[in-house]
Amino acid sequence: MCDEAMITRWAKEGLSRRQFGTLGGIAVLAACNPGEGMADNGNSAPLTETTVSFATPDGTMDGFFVHPASGAHPAVLMWPDIAGIREAKRTMARRLAGAGYAVLVANPYYRDAKGEIWKDFADFAGNDGWPRARAMRGHLDAEAVMRDAAAAVGWLDTQGPVDPARGVGTQGYCMGGPFTFWTAAAVPSRVRAAASFHGGGLVQEGDPLSPHALIGQTQASFLVAIGQNDDAKAPGEKTVLADAFKAAGRPAQVEVFDGDHGWTVPDSPVYAQPAAEKAWADLLALYEGAL
Repeated sequence: MCDEAMITRWAKEGLSRRQFGTLGGIAVLAACNPGEGMADNGNSAPLTETTVSFATPDGTMDGFFVHPASGAHPAVLMWPDIAGIREAKRTMARRLAGAGYAVLVANPYYRDAKGEIWKDFADFAGNDGWPRARAMRGHLDAEAVMRDAAAAVGWLDTQGPVDPARGVGTQGYCMGGPFTFWTAAAVPSRVRAAASFHGGGLVQEGDPLSPHALIGQTQASFLVAIGQNDDAKAPGEKTVLADAFKAAGRPAQVEVFDGDHGWTVPDSPVYAQPAAEKAWADLLALYEGAL
């Protein structure tokens, strides 16, 4: 799971924005689309991107919406990690849009702040990001996220670039991992695929709203991509998850990847390109099969 000690260590070790930027820049060049506003599908098809907002039961959620410039496509609701919406997440969304999806990167912190809060993980780690994020994260229990998810999926289904006849996908990173399970349970008739990348808190024994306890309330296929250091801390969780998927009859890939927590995110200092590319390929396979 997202580790306060790890983030604090990055800051204490003096990992500068330049160091993060070098790592992130390499990652973006290696892993993301060839140019902003252009699709990653080999033909440089144009994309359209906008900042959007819409009503939820708790206020007005904002987000980043990107999609192919023409046609209607399956929708994907992306939940970012603890550092929220920033260029790394926008770039990841552009890559997915280039593969033929209409992607909404939701701002999970909209109750407290709009838009981009931290520019990148260097900004987060070096400027007391953890205390602020922890306070905002306190507003995001399962019920709140499920309300947000239902509103976001409802909004997506009204958008011209979205094909409402196709299923919806959802993907999340770090704290966003459990959000994907809650999304699938909140709108089971629409969400047909859910992917968690180095998600924390997927198994909370004794909690009826634990992500793993809600699998039976979903109609989705799942990808649960686990960081190797997360697995080392809680090696039994992958078995609990696999058993829960089997009991619910839900198709799922539960796998420990060759990367540490955060390995899929371009501006993370532990970004691991080969494992990130495998995660990307597995994500596309999930969506192609379920949506």
